[in-house]
Amino acid sequence: MKRQNKYRKFQLQQKNIEALEKENSRFKRVYSEYENMSNELWNLENSNGEPVPDDFINAMVLQASYLEDEIEDWLLQFNDKKTEIKH
Repeated sequence: MKRQNKYRKFQLQQKNIEALEKENSRFKRVYSEYENMSNELWNLENSNGEPVPDDFINAMVLQASYLEDEIEDWLLQFNDKKTEIKH
């Protein structure tokens, strides 16, 4: 059984992410970097190849968490904006 990628945190908000990517090129770059880093972390942690030093993986996890925080901020602002438009 294949394990799920724990770094794919934003899958449930895919529609909002797609809308944000269309209207904000910086968000698109940040989200793309987050996806690449998430995939790379997943591959590193689940590969049978050469072991990677924990310091390197920890640095990547830290960078991914910074990107997650930035993405979460954008999504919150986007949701707030959508709520304002409805009212």
